Amino acid sequence: MTETTPASIGRLIRDARKQRGLTQNQLADVLNTSQSAVHRIEAGNQNLSLEMINRIAEALESPLITPATSGTMNFRIKGGEKLSGSIEVRSSKNAAVALLCGSLINRGRTVLRGIARIEEVNRLLEVLTSIGVEATWNDAHTDLTLRRPAELDLAAMDVEAARRTRSIIMFLGPLLHQYPDFQLPYAGGCNLGARTIEPHLQVLRPFGLEVEATEGYYQAHTDATRRKDVRHITLTERGDTVTENALLAAAQTPGVTVLRNASPNYMVQDVCVFLQMLGVQIEGIGTTTLRVTGVEEINVDVEYDISEDPIEAMSLLTAAIVTDSELTITRCPIEFLEIELAVLEEMGLRYTLSDEYASRNQFTRLVDITVHPSKLKAAQDKIHPLPFPGLNIDNLPFFAVIAAVAEGSTMVHDWVYENRAIHLLELNKLGANVQLLDPHRLIVAGPTRWRGRDLVCPPALRPAVCLLLAALAARGETVLRDVYVINRGYEDLPMRLNKLGAHIEVFHE
Repeated sequence: MTETTPASIGRLIRDARKQRGLTQNQLADVLNTSQSAVHRIEAGNQNLSLEMINRIAEALESPLITPATSGTMNFRIKGGEKLSGSIEVRSSKNAAVALLCGSLINRGRTVLRGIARIEEVNRLLEVLTSIGVEATWNDAHTDLTLRRPAELDLAAMDVEAARRTRSIIMFLGPLLHQYPDFQLPYAGGCNLGARTIEPHLQVLRPFGLEVEATEGYYQAHTDATRRKDVRHITLTERGDTVTENALLAAAQTPGVTVLRNASPNYMVQDVCVFLQMLGVQIEGIGTTTLRVTGVEEINVDVEYDISEDPIEAMSLLTAAIVTDSELTITRCPIEFLEIELAVLEEMGLRYTLSDEYASRNQFTRLVDITVHPSKLKAAQDKIHPLPFPGLNIDNLPFFAVIAAVAEGSTMVHDWVYENRAIHLLELNKLGANVQLLDPHRLIVAGPTRWRGRDLVCPPALRPAVCLLLAALAARGETVLRDVYVINRGYEDLPMRLNKLGAHIEVFHE
């Protein structure tokens, strides 16, 4: 565990109980307590002593319930096992963090349904609650209700939490209309090389925002007199968070804002649909030109179901491919996986798709994908990302793992980030043949005879998950240390993979 709040402990107890196939009554009998007491514990409505936590852990034979003070979280993976069954794709991490930031523009009640319980969300919630936002989980801990105060206490911001997430940069768009002067800590997150905030400033200047970088902080100043009645903004970089920041600023600005070269990616579409529910008019959703008609004040009680995560879907597809397993991944957002599937089909992957159906938000198109064991060959052309509708930049690292099980040599070109391709060299420690041509290009030769060993997670989310996926196929045992970065983007991943036949033990030291 990385936090020891009653709610977080309750979630782990509930999930561990269900994995053991026990009812609340059965667990209550073992603990010599009542079913209502177990319900209160799992709902996060009861503080627990360390002795009681240990009793529950023993009853459930669960290594997941471990006090955070016992050290860093690590995974011990026994590889070489086939996976089987089906697994559901959960909601989008990137949409979740954008919508958490977006809740700041709403004076009414915001309910985010199905929000991912991941460390990136936890850090943003720590920031939001520190400045006065009331955040309440439902009993099942699946839906989050947010109520912002009339005035935010920005001086009380949890700076440590803010520095651990790059998503804090998306506070600029919501806050620029509400405060003429404010400061934000420098953004953190994954170590992916130099990532300037200039694209954010370029799209927010037409709303009157200027930012000065001082020691450890961005000092923001807004001059409302510099705003134009109609704003035509062309993004010099088609970034997802840049587009979201511009949308959150435009939503609160009366009149029309036209965003050109905007990202039409999945998390941006979620933000657009959410803003429409708040009364903001948006034309062109899913295209690179968005026409936004903002409003003076937003005070709406809104409930929004976050769409499914195409990056998690790709992670699970990769787990099936690398372990040569037959596996069904349900609730896959097909619009954001079509290029990836086309590349995989060229490499020889056999898979079947269900008929399409709608997500709970009635906007995103979903399918179930069944992966069949396949003999893959290297891609004939290099594999590289492009802005949507191209191959997603966050899905690119998974192709390094996939290329490692294919016959032949594949070039993987990660042209966006300076450092991320370098982290994929860690696959060599598990037996892969990955050659770095320059900071952006890799040659991956396969097939690979994976072998287990001790590793430390690199400071980048997707490369770290790639090591976990490769370890599932590796002979012997792999220990993956300091897995916080994986928990930034994935919820209960070891337990969910174990239900498919994997053997992943969580331990602390």
